[in-house]
Formats: sequence, structure tokens, C-alpha cells
Amino acid sequence: MGSVVCVGLTTLDVVQVTDRVPGPDEKLVADDGWLAFGGPAANAAATCAALGVDVRLVTALGSGPVADLVRAGLAAAGVEVVDLAPDVRDLLAVSSVLVNDLGRAVVSCNAQAAPDLSGPAAAVPGAGAGDVVLVDGHHLGAATVLAGRSAGATVLADGGSWKPGLEDLLARVGVAVLSADFHVPGADDDLLTVVATMGPSVVAQTHGAGPVQVRTHDGTVHHVHPPQVPVTDTLGAGDVLHGAVAAALARDADPLCAITSGVDVASRSVQFRGALGWTDAHD
Repeated sequence: MGSVVCVGLTTLDVVQVTDRVPGPDEKLVADDGWLAFGGPAANAAATCAALGVDVRLVTALGSGPVADLVRAGLAAAGVEVVDLAPDVRDLLAVSSVLVNDLGRAVVSCNAQAAPDLSGPAAAVPGAGAGDVVLVDGHHLGAATVLAGRSAGATVLADGGSWKPGLEDLLARVGVAVLSADFHVPGADDDLLTVVATMGPSVVAQTHGAGPVQVRTHDGTVHHVHPPQVPVTDTLGAGDVLHGAVAAALARDADPLCAITSGVDVASRSVQFRGALGWTDAHD
């Protein structure tokens, strides 16, 4: 069995479950709420761990009580952490998340407060050593460095949104799985082909509960249909998808089968509260 390295964003998520989004100057009493680590790379790493795959998370946590809380949560989830900025105080982003029956709303500064981590990433021996390297586009300098020196590994991109400089990272990617909202500036037609010309041999795009389009290396477009399941919460479903795809690739699945496996796991996850509520049922 192979191993996975996830490179990218970790946050502290403050989640409130409400029946609706409040209006201006309105206060709501939440039906439920919790604190948990979040972020695409962190949730993907925890997904790999829940699926029994050895995983390392390369990220920036920094120091302080928020970082300590998140670090403990990741350890409990079975995720080994390489912190590229361990001495930076109060670095970790706090995300405010509202969840209701219509979906979720998220406000976060993501990695905007973080310094360029390409130097620290290059200085950590073996930080990107894995059979699969998953990059989420955050901490872009570190992701580009580690993807570039991951000879022999499959580099998987979580394309949540376009970010300046992403084209340099995509040139090092073998498999890209894009969100429904992903777009390349100035390129509105045939997104899968446009992204494939940047480097990835396999490009997929999710469409919520609709079929996932997968363009394989020969240009054929396949459609992976998610199972129809009752939806409780879509928070982090995309992160779970990417983590499950990475886990399947680490077990030597071909990309189309890995994406199909990821769709199945993500569909399971939306039946539970929270990005990782399904892992308790999985255990």
C-alpha cells in the first residue's frame, strides 16, 4: 500500500447549524455548533487516514492556542503534520461556517496571512516524499516546490478555484479534479481540455449531485454518476472526494477508478454532519 502527502491549507472551522442565513443586524440561535480543523488539504489528509492510508500533511499551523487545538485534532485523526511555519504566532486562519438545509456559507481569509513557504518546503528533507502528492493550490510556493521534486509520484490537484500562479503548479500535475466553480481566466470553452493543455493527463470536474466529467489521457470524456443519497450536510464533501481519490491512487487504482471511488466516499460523507462525521460511522 502506498502513502499520500497532502500539501496546502489548514484552518480552524467554527461551524454553526442554522435554519437560514441571518439578515442584516439579525441574531440567530444555532441548532448546533462545533469547532474542528478544516481546510482542503487537512480534510483530505484526514480522509486518507480514515481509509487506512499512511498520510502526511504539509501545511502552516504556526504557534498559539488555535494552532495547538488544530494540531491535537489532526493527531487524533491519525495525520502526521509537517508545519512549515511553526514559530509564526497566530498564523492559522479561522473559518466561519454556516450550515443549513440549503447548503453552507463559508467566510475565511484562507492562507492570505501566511508568508511564502517555498523556502521552508525546500529545506525540509523528505517533506513531499509519497506515492501520491495532493496539492490544493493554497501555500502555492510550497506546493509547487514539493510537486516539482516528487519524482515517480502521482501529483493530484484539488482545483477549488483559480489562483494567480496556478499554471506553474498545474504543469507538474498528473491528475486534476476541479470544482464546479473552477474557471481559467480568459478561457470559457471546454474547460477540461484547457486545463489538460497545462499539464494534467487526466482532468475531472464535479457538478454537485450531477455526474462528474472525467477527461482521460486520450481525450475521451467519461461520466461518473454519484449514487443518489439523502443529504444532511455538504460541508467538506469536495475535500473528502479529493482525499478518497488520493487514497485510491495510492492503492494503485487507475485515475478513472480512483475518481469513481472518491465519488462514492464523498456521497457517503454528505449523509453526516460535518466534513468528517462519516468517519465515525466508517470506524
